[in-house]
Amino acid sequence: AIKNKKIYIVVADISPSGNMAKFQKKYPHRFLNIGVSEQTMIGMCAGLSMEGMRPFAYTISTFTLYRPFEMVRNDICYQNLPVTIVGMGAGVIYSTLGSTHHSMEDIAIASAIPNMQVLAPCDPEEMKLATEWCATISNGPTYMRLGKAGEPNLTENAEKFEFGKVRYLCRGSDIAIISYGVLVNMAFKIKKKYESDRKKVSVISCHTVKPLDTNGILEILQN
Repeated sequence: AIKNKKIYIVVADISPSGNMAKFQKKYPHRFLNIGVSEQTMIGMCAGLSMEGMRPFAYTISTFTLYRPFEMVRNDICYQNLPVTIVGMGAGVIYSTLGSTHHSMEDIAIASAIPNMQVLAPCDPEEMKLATEWCATISNGPTYMRLGKAGEPNLTENAEKFEFGKVRYLCRGSDIAIISYGVLVNMAFKIKKKYESDRKKVSVISCHTVKPLDTNGILEILQN
């Protein structure tokens, strides 16, 4: 955002923290909190994009995708606009807040919309790479599915990040575990159990859920 003045963050009733709070303080005109009006958040992102900006819509996943679904589909995806819709606390991470905050179906719903790309980075470092891709390269709408906070870094020894390609986080010759998003942490726990039986395990991040790297997955299966 410091390098590119076209980056905007549009949120719906989320209190900014960390670097986002710094962004709000330094660039208040590029940080828009719409309040509890998620349809307006998506509509404003569409308008900003049509004026050449690079907007990111950010709030809890059910409220970035479910509540404003018609606007996501019609205003952003049907127009094929480069808007990044960030769904935080996806799945049942907000389990204690009830079904209004559960988003088990978000991958299926986002993947079904024409032109929508779907990213699910597995850790904070992979999320940074995915965010840079959304901000600088992506030419279409993207749904980026995140956890909440405090996830461990898993990609210290990972191979190069490339949108649309599976990414080896570690390589083994006996077993391959393919996963995405916060579930990759569970894959590493399973890897430890297999290694206690002297099995060599690959863990692969399928960070791009749509378009799915079918050729890369086929190559894994053949090995």
